[in-house]
Amino acid sequence: MTILLVHGDREYLRDPGEELQTDLGVLTVPEDVQPGDTLMTHLDEEFTVRRLRGPDLFHHFERTGAPMLPRDIGLIVGETGISAGDRVLDAGTGTGVLAGYLGRIGADVVTFERKTDFAEVARENIEMADVADRVDVRTGDITENMDDLGEFDVLTLDTPDAAEVVAHAPDLLADGGSLGVYAPFVESARDVELAAREANFDNIRTMETIQREMDFDDRGTRPTTTGVGHTGYLLFARNV
Repeated sequence: MTILLVHGDREYLRDPGEELQTDLGVLTVPEDVQPGDTLMTHLDEEFTVRRLRGPDLFHHFERTGAPMLPRDIGLIVGETGISAGDRVLDAGTGTGVLAGYLGRIGADVVTFERKTDFAEVARENIEMADVADRVDVRTGDITENMDDLGEFDVLTLDTPDAAEVVAHAPDLLADGGSLGVYAPFVESARDVELAAREANFDNIRTMETIQREMDFDDRGTRPTTTGVGHTGYLLFARNV
């Protein structure tokens, strides 16, 4: 069980029995460590033990590229209704953040990653997230494996060839099953929507995801002027 050791704004991942060495001192994580415990370094600095949760996966997974942001994952979960026991087919594993989130919800996920080295990192991340029993990371192209996959409740895509996959999606989804596609560019979002229409999906909606944090100070309140509010485009649809 990987846990977080937290001191102020500093966080470290460790397993039971492992050692932490920082300028705040040295400590060894007990084998019977539990979330909520307080551990002391040899310099008497306190670290709080926390259980990993979804946002921690985003911040602490080893990255092989830009992972999907929690706000996009939240929309995917909310719009598709993914829940415990659902079968989810995912393509474009990348770092594995989305698959990890869904595994922690209790869904059974089969996820495809074309790049062998990316897939290996994702497997390690999924193992660290303690959901390897629910998330099957496969190396390969989903378009070359469609005939042997069976039927799923939800299909999630974050791949350049998403429109091609969507064309075959009705054969992969159960009746009433949901489709969720992330597209970084508006041109690819358009291609995906046209493919969904051609495949006779229902309730097709494409939206831009924008989120702005707020700044509060003595002068007043306004959205922050730093950072990028835009993430990308999300398409949702239902299989008829």
